[in-house]
Amino acid sequence: MTLPVDVPVISDEPVASVLRILRLRESGDDLFEALSLPQVRRVYGGQVIAQALLAAQATLEDPSRLPHSLHAYFLRGGDPGAPFQLRAERLRDGRSFSDRRVTCRQDDREILSMLCSFQGTEHGLSFEPAAPEVPDPRDLPSALELFRSMDHPVGRFLGKTAAFDVRHIQHELYTRADKAPSARQQLWMRPRAEIPPAAAQVVHRALLAYAIDQVMMEPAMRATGVSWMTPGMSAASLDHAMWFHRDIDINQWLLFDGVCSQVGNGRVLTHTRVFAPQGRLVAEATQQAMLRIPLEGHGGSGRWGFGEEAGPAAAQ
Repeated sequence: MTLPVDVPVISDEPVASVLRILRLRESGDDLFEALSLPQVRRVYGGQVIAQALLAAQATLEDPSRLPHSLHAYFLRGGDPGAPFQLRAERLRDGRSFSDRRVTCRQDDREILSMLCSFQGTEHGLSFEPAAPEVPDPRDLPSALELFRSMDHPVGRFLGKTAAFDVRHIQHELYTRADKAPSARQQLWMRPRAEIPPAAAQVVHRALLAYAIDQVMMEPAMRATGVSWMTPGMSAASLDHAMWFHRDIDINQWLLFDGVCSQVGNGRVLTHTRVFAPQGRLVAEATQQAMLRIPLEGHGGSGRWGFGEEAGPAAAQ
């Protein structure tokens, strides 16, 4: 049996529930069982990536090696009401790097495939970009306040279950599209309860992987003048890559600086850099996603957005 990574337990909800589902159960050699948080429609992709990362970490003999990159494909939507299995394959353990493949299956159907690489600390050449100048998170409104004031079932659900406090620098996209469309978006984020000091660094990285997926599509939505309220909108992550550059303290306010580089053929491509409050670049991610809205001759499924806005033009 392969012992899972030790994830701390706290009592403060809803962060406690996130930590609880990150505590994998061993099912055999390099095999784990995982559960999902309740979701509106399907398993949240960031959750499965975080769980797969922890499954891979559990197979490393050298605990000083931590994830520095991952590349994942979302193959099918998962059922949040059913457990699923994570199998980690030990591809290589070299002098500096270890490589793993993780497959996630539910009801004999593969829902995610991920490759990840691990490395210990190494000294050498160094360069990193400067963080953008943005307002302090304490001067910005919280999405939690907005969710709680919304007369909408999804808003009420997120007001209770959202584990991270999100504070947009530009106008939020939960209620309407941005009146000044832009391909760039910035926001601050941190958990609603403190992760215990005893938590391993890989837990902090897994929590960042968990959180970042919820905002990766928004630069493309902002660029194209749609919001989570656009009726009939359908959206789904297709593939996701992430790089960890240095240790992360998930308890700090982290700045997410995102940009959309491409929209077309029903797909969008976005990139997000994550900075610590001191201005250091700690991680970045790139994601390709499906994003559709109803157009002449083609309709979105409406399986993701809140869906009450009259259309993209209504917010202009």
